[in-house]
This record gives sequence, C-alpha cells and structure tokens, in this order.
Amino acid sequence: MQFDLTQDRTRYWMMTIVAGIALAIAGSAAIAFVHPLVPFAVIVGIVIGAIILSNIEFGMYAVIAIAVLLPFAALPLNIGFNPTFLDLALVAVYAMWFWRVMTRQDEHGFIATVLGLPILTFLILAIFSFIAGTAHAPITMQVLRQFVEVLAAIAFFFVIVNTVQTRARLRRYVTALILAGFVSALIGILLYVLPRDLTIMLLSLLRVFKYPSGDGVLRFIEDDPNNPMRAISTSIDPNVLGGLMILVTALAAPQLFAEKPLLPRQFIVAIVGTMFVCLVLTFSRGALLGLVLALTVIATVRYRPMIALILLGAIVFLFLPFTQEYIGHLLDAFTLGDRATQMRLGEYKDALILISRYPFFGVGFGGSPDIDTYLGVSSVYLLMAEEMGLIGLSVFLIIMGTFFYQTVQAWFTRIAQDKFLAPILLGIAGALLGAMIGGLVDHYFFNLKFPHSVVLFWLFVGLGMVTIRLGVFDKPDALT
Repeated sequence: MQFDLTQDRTRYWMMTIVAGIALAIAGSAAIAFVHPLVPFAVIVGIVIGAIILSNIEFGMYAVIAIAVLLPFAALPLNIGFNPTFLDLALVAVYAMWFWRVMTRQDEHGFIATVLGLPILTFLILAIFSFIAGTAHAPITMQVLRQFVEVLAAIAFFFVIVNTVQTRARLRRYVTALILAGFVSALIGILLYVLPRDLTIMLLSLLRVFKYPSGDGVLRFIEDDPNNPMRAISTSIDPNVLGGLMILVTALAAPQLFAEKPLLPRQFIVAIVGTMFVCLVLTFSRGALLGLVLALTVIATVRYRPMIALILLGAIVFLFLPFTQEYIGHLLDAFTLGDRATQMRLGEYKDALILISRYPFFGVGFGGSPDIDTYLGVSSVYLLMAEEMGLIGLSVFLIIMGTFFYQTVQAWFTRIAQDKFLAPILLGIAGALLGAMIGGLVDHYFFNLKFPHSVVLFWLFVGLGMVTIRLGVFDKPDALT
C-alpha cells in the first residue's frame, strides 16, 4: 500500500486549520456570551491538567493549593452543576492512583493502616444514613454531589497512606501545606487592611469562578457592618478560615524549635506570626481556643520555650489598645452576652431534640423529617450525630481516639528521638487536636458545604499515619 505524503500533509494542515477555526469560534463565543477570561482559563486549565496527570505528586500539590487558596472556585461551565477545581484535582489524583494500583506500580501493595477498617465502616454508615434519609427528604442534585464530594474527601486518607512512602515526599507535602497556609494568611491580612472598596473589588474578581461578589463578600461580627470586620482571605467564611489557620499554624509551630526545620527558621517565625495574626482577625473564638490549647499541648510534650511565647503573646494581647474590642467579643462567649452565642445555644438545644428522636442512624443529609426541627448546627459532633446518629459519631470518635493512641505509642517508642519526624508528628497531632476542639462550636470539618475542609482534615490524618509508619519501619536517614 502506497502513501501519498503530499496528500497526508494537506489533510494534516486542513485538520489543523479546521481545529484552529473551531477553537477561535468557541473562544469568541465564550468572550461574547460568558466572560472574557473564560478562554484563557480553559487554556490554563488544560495545561495545568496535563501537568497534574503527568505525576501524582503534582496532583497532590494541586489538591493542597486549591483546598487552601481557592476552595470554592468552580468552572464557569454548567453541566447540571459547576464542577469545582477541587473536584477536578481529586478526580485526577484518584484516577492516577487507581491506574498505579491496576498496573501494580506500587511496590508496597495496598496499605490500610489500623485506621482503615474504622474509616471504611464510617463511610458505609454515611452511605446508609444518606440512603435511609431519602425516605423523608428528597435528595437534590446539589446535595448528592456534595455528599459524594465528602465521601471522596474522607476516602482521600487511603490515597495519602498509599502514595506517601518516603520521608522526602512527606517533607515536600508538609512544606507545601505550610507555604499554602502562609499565602492564605497573608492574603487574609492584606484584604483586611486594604480600603474596603478595594477589598470588595479584588474579591469580586473571583466571581468568574463562581465566588460571591459585591458588598456581601465582606463579613462582620454578628453580620453588622457597624461591628469590626472579620478576615476571610479566599475562604468566604471567617470561621472556615479560622479552622484552616488552626491546622496550618499548629503544623508550622513545632518547626520554630526543630533542630532541622523544613524551612529557614527566620522564615518559619514570619510564617507562624502571619498565620496567628490572620486567625485573630477572623474573630473566630472557637478557632483561637483550639489553636491555643493545641499549642499548649505541643509545648508541654516537647518544646517548653513555646509556653513562654504563649504567655508573652497572651500578656501583649490583653493590654494592647486595639485588641480590647476583640477581648470583649471573646468574653461574651463565656458570659453568653452576645447574640451569636445565644443563637448557638438555641441550635444545640434543637439539635439534641432531633438526636433524641433519631439516636441510632440519624436523619441523613437531606433534611429533618419533622416540621418542628431542622438539620444543621454549629458543632461538628452534634451535626454528625444529627446526620449519622450516635453510632456514626461513635465510629468517628473511635477513629480519632485510635489515631491519638497510635501517635502517643509511636512517640514514646521511637519518633521522639527522630529529629525529622518528631516536629512533623507533633504538628499534625496538634493540628488535629485543635481542629477537634474548634469543632465543638463549629461544623466545617464535616459539612457538605465545605468539602475542602473535610479534605484537609483527612489529609492531616493520613499524613499523621504516614509519619507514624515511617518512624516505625523506615531508617532515620532515609530521605529519598
């Protein structure tokens, strides 16, 4: 069979020209009818997607960056819903991981860890409660999508423990989390100190990615513009930003005193200071309490000088003129003197009524079956009990109790003497402890509306188990 090279070249160039014309028409239509930035965003997305799919580690970096810096960004493309950047990054990572499993590229086989079975049980209970809840609350496409996102976020634990096999990769992921958290905190502070009109304009630029825009992007104490403004960075909700700052600040803090910090110590000082200031500016009292208690535990276990820093910071904080309003807001929570605290107490009372009626498996994720109750409360534990019952809540507490037991056991058997792993494990455990304390009065770490927070929580759990495993089975100098 003979080939006409001239004819083949002609066909090639004709196809190229046709494809170019089609792309030009599509791009022009997008500019005219959607937004001028859409074609650019699509091109950038294709390039980034190709990079992510070339290496699972790049996919992990994408998940971390999106979950921390652009958690609510979605494609300006409606396919019944707008896929979020986080959805696409998670799909890419899962696809690459499944491909590695199917092609047997993982030398270690499937790793579940001691948490594998209880986490799988938790996922099954969530699915059971979701299906049972459809009997009294029809499920919308949005609720179904958000529920699948939360399942994928929890199952992300298995991706982490199976793909992070070396100290070098653990170092890179922890460093990426710290740096992303620092950028988020810096953005939060800058948007807080800039003139409000400029802050509104800058945040409104994200509307092309389905972020809110206009005056409503700013948040205030008790939603009253006459009260102090609350920092939000790109997290939309100040309490969600506060929860993020718990995780990344507690993770970074032990590096201040580590013998071999992941980053230059002067940089770590600036990072931790920036994160703490950002957390304070969120006016999230639960987040502040969670972080302070987490840092106190970290200091008690290993880094005693941190106690002096905590006390010095508390003294300075108490007597600075511009922090007095913040202190008053903080004290209102303990004296029940503000509307937000009183509303929370009302939510807790209503939640307990709902839980008492459906104690075992909850009411699912769609809504309450009773007209005199509602689904939703500012406490991760009460919300979990509402949706999955006391059985689901108990399994979650067993998971976290087992995690902390494994952490303590590994610490005293080997990791305490490991100069590299010790500060990382303390930071991860402190971050999760702080998140669980903050979860007493907030719900973002188990909420269908905040899948990125769920991703980050289980990412930390996974990294914690990886650190424990490396401490037990790996050599201290195995940084490859």
